[in-house]
Amino acid sequence: MIEAEFQDFFYTSADNLRLHARIYGEARADVLPIICLAGLTRNARDFHRLALFLSRDAANHRQVIAFDYRGRGESEYDTNWQNYTIGTELADTLAGLDQLGIRRGLFIGTSRGGLITQVLAKIKPGLIVGAVLNDIGPVVEPQGLNIIRRYLDTPEAAPSITDAVEHQKKVHGRAFPALSDDDWTAMFDAVFREENGLAVADFDADLVKTLTSADPDQPLPQLWAEFDALAKRPVLAIRGANSMLLSAETLAEMAARSKLVETITVPGQGHAPFLETGELPERIASFMDRAEKYAA
Repeated sequence: MIEAEFQDFFYTSADNLRLHARIYGEARADVLPIICLAGLTRNARDFHRLALFLSRDAANHRQVIAFDYRGRGESEYDTNWQNYTIGTELADTLAGLDQLGIRRGLFIGTSRGGLITQVLAKIKPGLIVGAVLNDIGPVVEPQGLNIIRRYLDTPEAAPSITDAVEHQKKVHGRAFPALSDDDWTAMFDAVFREENGLAVADFDADLVKTLTSADPDQPLPQLWAEFDALAKRPVLAIRGANSMLLSAETLAEMAARSKLVETITVPGQGHAPFLETGELPERIASFMDRAEKYAA
């Protein structure tokens, strides 16, 4: 019998939406689990290859839980798009962790997931033992946010998988010269689903309204207080060398604010680096071990 790569976990939000997460590996009493939170339009599949490594191949393998926010992946869509907020998604994540009985863990937050992680550290300081922030920090650069607004303005269906992959290369290729064909295919697998023979973006189209309805001239509030709360425990901050969302200056300031902050700049990648590429899986696994040991 071939062992399943992951288990599906469905749970109910406070407002009765059916939400989903993937669970990789078995719970262990001797090591903490890893909780993965994806970017704005991404889902649990974004972490698939990394989660397999961390739950199976890493020296100190751990259970990994990767969440689909409402309106993404296999989670139910919200009829009110104004509920697609960091606060609601944070509450949904806490509900899932509570139903799984998880009281402490190690976090990986990509982009929006990293914003949620920083806020979570402020309101639930005992929950996070260590965190990886993937191409996100307390300051979101307006230029990068506007780029995201433009390419999400009209989510497109593609007539085939090949066309969808080529579209991703066209949109993101300049920022990601380091990616292989397998990496681009992995991006397709995380972003699209097949529907009526077409490759369709796997998120609620109304999610885009959360960006297009906002004033593009108003930057997001800075989260230095939230980051400082997070940086009381080990943090690994990862930046794509070509990122337009997390600046090199912000990354340097993050490291300067706490001796517990480590940084990595990934060459040939933009927003956000693929965490399963190069040496990143091994470096993330090693960081998780150090973070848990620091908390012991």
